[in-house]
Amino acid sequence: MTGIGTDIIEVDRIAAKIQKGEGFRELVFTPAEIAYCEKQGSPYESYAARFAAKEAFLKALGTGWGGSGIHFNEIEIRNDGAGKPEIHLIGNAAGRLEGRQVFVSLSHVKAVAMATVVLL
Repeated sequence: MTGIGTDIIEVDRIAAKIQKGEGFRELVFTPAEIAYCEKQGSPYESYAARFAAKEAFLKALGTGWGGSGIHFNEIEIRNDGAGKPEIHLIGNAAGRLEGRQVFVSLSHVKAVAMATVVLL
Protein backbone atom coordinates (compact mmCIF):
# COMPACT_ATOMS: atom_id res chain seq x y z
CA MET A 1 0.00 0.00 0.00
CA THR A 2 1.32 3.43 -0.91
CA GLY A 3 -1.45 5.58 0.51
CA ILE A 4 -4.79 5.74 2.26
CA GLY A 5 -7.19 8.64 2.66
CA THR A 6 -10.60 9.13 4.24
CA ASP A 7 -12.91 12.12 4.14
CA ILE A 8 -16.35 12.90 5.53
CA ILE A 9 -18.53 15.87 4.59
CA GLU A 10 -21.95 17.22 5.52
CA VAL A 11 -24.37 16.89 2.61
CA ASP A 12 -25.95 20.27 3.46
CA ARG A 13 -22.57 21.98 3.02
CA ILE A 14 -22.22 20.71 -0.55
CA ALA A 15 -25.89 21.42 -1.30
CA ALA A 16 -25.51 25.04 -0.14
CA LYS A 17 -22.43 25.58 -2.33
CA ILE A 18 -24.17 24.14 -5.40
CA GLN A 19 -27.38 26.08 -4.78
CA LYS A 20 -25.44 29.37 -4.65
CA GLY A 21 -25.03 28.97 -8.41
CA GLU A 22 -21.56 30.53 -8.56
CA GLY A 23 -19.92 27.75 -10.56
CA PHE A 24 -18.91 25.48 -7.66
CA ARG A 25 -20.52 22.44 -9.28
CA GLU A 26 -18.68 22.93 -12.59
CA LEU A 27 -15.40 23.73 -10.84
CA VAL A 28 -15.45 20.55 -8.74
CA PHE A 29 -17.34 17.97 -10.82
CA THR A 30 -17.00 16.71 -14.39
CA PRO A 31 -19.95 16.82 -16.81
CA ALA A 32 -20.33 13.03 -16.43
CA GLU A 33 -20.46 13.31 -12.63
CA ILE A 34 -23.03 16.12 -12.83
CA ALA A 35 -25.21 14.05 -15.17
CA TYR A 36 -24.97 11.02 -12.85
CA CYS A 37 -25.76 12.96 -9.68
CA GLU A 38 -28.67 14.83 -11.20
CA LYS A 39 -30.34 11.50 -12.10
CA GLN A 40 -30.25 10.29 -8.49
CA GLY A 41 -33.16 10.51 -6.07
CA SER A 42 -30.93 12.45 -3.64
CA PRO A 43 -28.47 14.28 -5.89
CA TYR A 44 -26.74 16.23 -3.11
CA GLU A 45 -25.83 13.00 -1.31
CA SER A 46 -24.18 11.77 -4.52
CA TYR A 47 -22.35 15.05 -5.04
CA ALA A 48 -21.13 14.99 -1.43
CA ALA A 49 -19.89 11.38 -1.72
CA ARG A 50 -17.94 12.27 -4.86
CA PHE A 51 -16.51 15.38 -3.20
CA ALA A 52 -15.38 13.23 -0.26
CA ALA A 53 -13.78 10.74 -2.67
CA LYS A 54 -11.77 13.50 -4.34
CA GLU A 55 -10.56 14.77 -0.96
CA ALA A 56 -9.75 11.21 0.18
CA PHE A 57 -7.81 10.58 -3.04
CA LEU A 58 -5.65 13.67 -2.51
CA LYS A 59 -5.01 12.59 1.08
CA ALA A 60 -4.00 9.13 -0.15
CA LEU A 61 -1.52 10.78 -2.53
CA GLY A 62 -0.06 12.51 0.52
CA THR A 63 -0.39 15.97 -0.99
CA GLY A 64 -3.77 17.28 0.05
CA TRP A 65 -5.51 19.67 -2.30
CA GLY A 66 -3.07 22.57 -2.14
CA GLY A 67 0.10 20.66 -2.99
CA SER A 68 -1.19 18.25 -5.59
CA GLY A 69 -1.36 20.38 -8.73
CA ILE A 70 -4.58 18.49 -9.49
CA HIS A 71 -7.90 20.27 -9.95
CA PHE A 72 -10.98 18.66 -8.43
CA ASN A 73 -12.62 18.28 -11.85
CA GLU A 74 -9.60 16.25 -13.03
CA ILE A 75 -10.60 13.51 -10.56
CA GLU A 76 -13.67 11.74 -11.87
CA ILE A 77 -15.69 9.19 -9.93
CA ARG A 78 -17.35 6.70 -12.28
CA ASN A 79 -19.32 3.55 -11.62
CA ASP A 80 -18.45 0.32 -13.40
CA GLY A 81 -21.12 -1.96 -14.88
CA ALA A 82 -21.88 -3.44 -11.47
CA GLY A 83 -22.18 -0.01 -9.83
CA LYS A 84 -18.78 -0.11 -8.09
CA PRO A 85 -17.18 3.35 -7.90
CA GLU A 86 -13.83 3.91 -9.58
CA ILE A 87 -11.47 6.87 -9.77
CA HIS A 88 -10.33 8.07 -13.18
CA LEU A 89 -7.87 10.91 -13.62
CA ILE A 90 -8.26 13.21 -16.59
CA GLY A 91 -6.42 16.20 -18.01
CA ASN A 92 -3.15 17.16 -16.33
CA ALA A 93 -3.80 14.67 -13.52
CA ALA A 94 -3.87 11.61 -15.79
CA GLY A 95 -0.19 10.70 -15.32
CA ARG A 96 -0.16 10.94 -11.52
CA LEU A 97 -0.94 7.31 -10.70
CA GLU A 98 2.15 5.84 -12.41
CA GLY A 99 0.77 2.30 -12.59
CA ARG A 100 -0.66 2.24 -9.06
CA GLN A 101 -4.02 0.65 -8.35
CA VAL A 102 -6.74 2.79 -6.79
CA PHE A 103 -9.62 1.51 -4.67
CA VAL A 104 -12.45 3.76 -3.54
CA SER A 105 -15.44 3.18 -1.28
CA LEU A 106 -18.31 5.68 -0.95
CA SER A 107 -21.10 5.89 1.59
CA HIS A 108 -23.80 8.44 2.23
CA VAL A 109 -26.93 9.05 4.22
CA LYS A 110 -29.17 12.11 4.40
CA ALA A 111 -26.79 14.19 6.55
CA VAL A 112 -23.26 13.01 5.70
CA ALA A 113 -21.18 11.38 3.00
CA MET A 114 -17.80 9.73 3.31
CA ALA A 115 -15.19 8.05 1.16
CA THR A 116 -12.05 6.02 1.64
CA VAL A 117 -9.33 5.64 -0.99
CA VAL A 118 -6.48 3.13 -0.95
CA LEU A 119 -3.52 3.32 -3.33
CA LEU A 120 -1.45 0.22 -4.02
